[in-house]
Amino acid sequence: MNEIFTHINSFFNDILFFDIFFGKIDGIEFPFVVAWLIAGGVYLTFKMGFVNLKMLPHSLAIVRGKYHTKDDKGLITPFESLTTALSATVGIGNIAAVSIAISLGGAGAAFWMIMAGFLGMTLKFTEVTLSIKYREFLPDGTIMGGAMEYLPKGLATKNLATLGKYLAYIYAIFLILGSIGAGNTFQVSQSLSLLKSEIPFFQDYPYVFGIILAFITGLVIIGGIKRIAQVAEFIVPFMVIFYILMVFWVLIVNFSKIDDAFILIFKEAFHPTAIAGGIFGAMVQGFKRAVFSNEAGLGSAAIAHAPAKVKYPIRQGLVSLYEPFVDTIIVCTMTALVVIITGVYTGGTPELDMAISAKEGTVITSAGFGSVVSWFPHILVFAIFMFAFSTMISWSYYGERAWVYLFGTKSSIIFKIIFLIFIIIATIANTALMVDFSSTLFLALAIPNIFGLLVLSGDVKGYLKEYIKRLKSGELDREVLKS
Repeated sequence: MNEIFTHINSFFNDILFFDIFFGKIDGIEFPFVVAWLIAGGVYLTFKMGFVNLKMLPHSLAIVRGKYHTKDDKGLITPFESLTTALSATVGIGNIAAVSIAISLGGAGAAFWMIMAGFLGMTLKFTEVTLSIKYREFLPDGTIMGGAMEYLPKGLATKNLATLGKYLAYIYAIFLILGSIGAGNTFQVSQSLSLLKSEIPFFQDYPYVFGIILAFITGLVIIGGIKRIAQVAEFIVPFMVIFYILMVFWVLIVNFSKIDDAFILIFKEAFHPTAIAGGIFGAMVQGFKRAVFSNEAGLGSAAIAHAPAKVKYPIRQGLVSLYEPFVDTIIVCTMTALVVIITGVYTGGTPELDMAISAKEGTVITSAGFGSVVSWFPHILVFAIFMFAFSTMISWSYYGERAWVYLFGTKSSIIFKIIFLIFIIIATIANTALMVDFSSTLFLALAIPNIFGLLVLSGDVKGYLKEYIKRLKSGELDREVLKS
């Protein structure tokens, strides 16, 4: 099984992740896909007039339900769509990916993660707006959205119908593989790594954990998006608050070190130590792991937002601004502070050195918490299990939508069964291999998706200008009063 993952990972790396500098800068590989994400994020942020800063207050009003109207169409509320998407992003990536980024790229990688989150807000806004604009209401009552819809339909308006069709098929294939990789096997392998260290039983019988998790996950995903949204709406706020309280405890105990940690982050972002392999090494790790956490630019979260009950596509796009903000700028930064302040990312013990080598990010972060309060790792096991579970139920929906796009609604149960089987397979696969395999398939989604975002960005900018014009005139408020 490990050999299969190795061959798939090598294939995608060779084709999609070539070094744009050919190793000539600091000897560090700068993958095309990372450069693609950065370029797309910068371009769209400027083109949309820094919507990620200017429209946050209005976005919060939408999330709170102020702009609900009688003309809203969809299956779930904007808040439920947001929490469903957040359940996929706020997960193991916030715990494991951050530790991996810093252990490989130094403290400066945290700065680039924050930058990726800031630029990712605009990427997310653009793709979610397009998802609502081109979503399709299917005969079975479900809604199809995301890049599978806006790539063929949107590009057709630009006389690129054939290209859009093929890109949608490619995207759907990548999404199915990515859901099994990043949204499933990575979550399982990372949570199992920590679970083994706390519960010896799972050292000898790891597959038992897989069976238990597959059963619980199956109870939720068989019920479709409404049940997933209901579970996510309950779990996400609880687990985020729970995790943040744990982080606060560590930061309060080490309050005097917080300033030094931020100084180190900014210093090493531009003058990294040898651990990072130069400034580009820190940048690559920061952006790569941030995207793994917040999914901005990948188009995946746009699928979760597609069923939202809204009248204007821009409205849900604005709601999605809070995903990278909460996921990366807040939660990932807090994890980074714990890892940097406690110094666990540098290793120093056989256990930590082994965890860094094996890319077991959960073990690294757990060691950071444990260095402050010895029993924290026991609580972190629960938090990580909840993070993994919430991510998996959302990603099962993403993969299922891609499967339906390719093979039809009646075959959706086949994907769900495959998804559950891979939960068990992940318990016997190599953890380091799972990290590389998941990252590769995950980031591959950005290739067709960002191309579509760039081509259709002029349309989104037009929708945004018209929406802001109506907002300033008071028209949108009058609609609410009439609803």
